[in-house]
Amino acid sequence: MIDESFKKLCKVSELSERQGKRFIVDETEIALFKVDDEIYALSNICPHQHTALIYDGFIEDNCVVCPAHGWMFDLKSGKLKTGNSRLTTYPVIIEDDNIFVKVSKIDLNW
Repeated sequence: MIDESFKKLCKVSELSERQGKRFIVDETEIALFKVDDEIYALSNICPHQHTALIYDGFIEDNCVVCPAHGWMFDLKSGKLKTGNSRLTTYPVIIEDDNIFVKVSKIDLNW
């Protein structure tokens, strides 16, 4: 039984390899990626100019590259390749082809 704090987003089979998909869970923007059969859930909001485009980024060197200005974020840690910014990462559980993500509401202090 999956903890109720995890929300079902979609099926693994609905994701394309190396292409992001956008979800909104309790007003939180999530970018979901499938890369080499691993599923990653990150904040969809780039901290650079607060654009909600991470899901539309491309994958390179185990990072997602923000399509707005090219910032590279590690898929596992959310850390910016160079610098101190980061994307929030979210725990993922896969059960019977269903992807569940634990999303905690975060207050942004920009």
